[in-house]
Amino acid sequence: MTISGPAATSRRSPVGDYVPSSDSRFRTCPVTTRRVHDSAEMAVKVNAVTSIVFLLVGSIAAVLIVLTRWQAVHLLSATWYYRLLGVHAMSMLIFFIIFFEMAVLHFASTVLLSARNCAPKLSWLSFGLMLGGALMVEWKMWSGKADVLFTSYVPLRADPLFYLGIIIFAVGALIVCGIFFANLVVAKRERTYEGSLPLVVYGAATAAIIAVITLLHGAAIYIPTFLWSLGLMNVDPQVYRLIWWGLGHSSQQINVAAMVAIWYMLGALTIGAVVLNEKVSRSAFVLYILFISMASAHHLLVDPGMGPAWKIVNTSYFMYMAVLASMIHGFTVPAGMEVGMRLRGYTNGMFEWLRKAPWSDPGFSSLVLSVVVFGFVGGITGVTIGTEQINIIVHNTLRSPGHFHATVVSGTAMAFMGATYYLIPLVFQKRVAFWRLAKIQPYIFAGGMFIFTISMTAAGYFGVPRRHWDITFSQAPYTVPFNPIVDLLLALVALGGTIAATGAFIFVGIAVKSVFFGTPLGEITKGVETVGIPRGITHPPVHSADVDQRNDDLHAPARGIMGPAPGTIVLVFIFLAVFALYFFSNWKILSFLWRIG
Repeated sequence: MTISGPAATSRRSPVGDYVPSSDSRFRTCPVTTRRVHDSAEMAVKVNAVTSIVFLLVGSIAAVLIVLTRWQAVHLLSATWYYRLLGVHAMSMLIFFIIFFEMAVLHFASTVLLSARNCAPKLSWLSFGLMLGGALMVEWKMWSGKADVLFTSYVPLRADPLFYLGIIIFAVGALIVCGIFFANLVVAKRERTYEGSLPLVVYGAATAAIIAVITLLHGAAIYIPTFLWSLGLMNVDPQVYRLIWWGLGHSSQQINVAAMVAIWYMLGALTIGAVVLNEKVSRSAFVLYILFISMASAHHLLVDPGMGPAWKIVNTSYFMYMAVLASMIHGFTVPAGMEVGMRLRGYTNGMFEWLRKAPWSDPGFSSLVLSVVVFGFVGGITGVTIGTEQINIIVHNTLRSPGHFHATVVSGTAMAFMGATYYLIPLVFQKRVAFWRLAKIQPYIFAGGMFIFTISMTAAGYFGVPRRHWDITFSQAPYTVPFNPIVDLLLALVALGGTIAATGAFIFVGIAVKSVFFGTPLGEITKGVETVGIPRGITHPPVHSADVDQRNDDLHAPARGIMGPAPGTIVLVFIFLAVFALYFFSNWKILSFLWRIG
């Protein structure tokens, strides 16, 4: 999908150029014509399948939790509620996400570069360590030997094997990161690609760098905590919290980098999206590396041991640089989609490119919904919560999980789901099962998560605490009365969570049926809709024959301030208006608490 011509530098494909290889261990993809190394293909498969299994486990726990948070139902006992909170968090935020990210690292460093996996045996070792560690952690949590929630704050103490399992899992993930960088070196040496790394691979490299930083934080805190659980040393609770959030919050930033990389890939695969400016997009990824891990300080604003200067710098200047990076991607991804569609001939009006987009393609709908929910719900609420004065009031309310369920559980998960719909035919060489259901699955999941996250955020406005089995403290010497609307909001939380979990179950069913019992891909007829094959494969997005002239027209100075992507400019202003309204409404609410005069 590379375009030649005088203006091509501003519209390079994010997946790069293809340079063939003659190694017999490669197969040629009939769709992309790229060569796929057998070891790399297997690494992608096992990590992706394992990821989906943990998604299933986490989704089951999620349904039980939301039906317990709904005080009218109150399904689980206190013991099992807190136990499943830990299971849900570890299964979704760590195992589901990171196993899929490992699949992304293998895919980006080999398939997208038409390169080989330089360490097949080491890939299997890393997978074995990760799976063994994950199963050890799950075993201890389900057996009641690790009722310490996701953060496992000291002095809460779990079974030593719980901490050992996390360490083993992290070692496996570190090995994959090492293999990823080694693959890049080998690919460059063997000239399997030309020029700089494709943008998608560059984004994956960003995720890998952040992963290394994150996992080193994990080693710095979990190794001492493991020894503490054995009674061999002491761990200071305050030091634990500081270093742990270098792991806990930063681990979610791996997700952000991987998610954005997948945005660029899905845009290219589904509608021929282009990269408007390589330097700007790459610079935004660099900002992630430099600043995104710093934002973890917003979890520590009330900790007495942290100086105010450190807190302010981290939650303002450093966090704002990371937010700037997300806002850059939040513009360049949809703008690249718009320009790509206009280069294909969809030039009428402000939004023809959006109306004529393939909304029935689950890869495309997952991409758009991921961008929307991540930006409009997760991004706006996250920046607001990161403000010190607001954070101190709302941090331990349902607004916090409302925020990160919009970013990680909605944005990241939906990007991964969208990628899966293309991985099934391109890597697993199977048709997508239950095709009609697959077309609507992204809308079910996104709709449920939208209701869920908005309701959680609203409940947080009324002071509903997070991580509480009984928000009224009914068995305490006192009770905490809430506005009656809280009952409605918690019912909506349960409703939205159940709908979203249904969407997750549908996705798991589609993936399992496709991978293990699906119909082989067979021959593809270009230009013909085929059941079980995404439209981006049957109708590869090809730019118009006069693409250079169209590109020059789009970038002509006469188009004025709206430039080549006027529709995206309008959408950006809508986003900024919503952001401003939400941000300043928070200060209005705080004014009721801090009355002056």
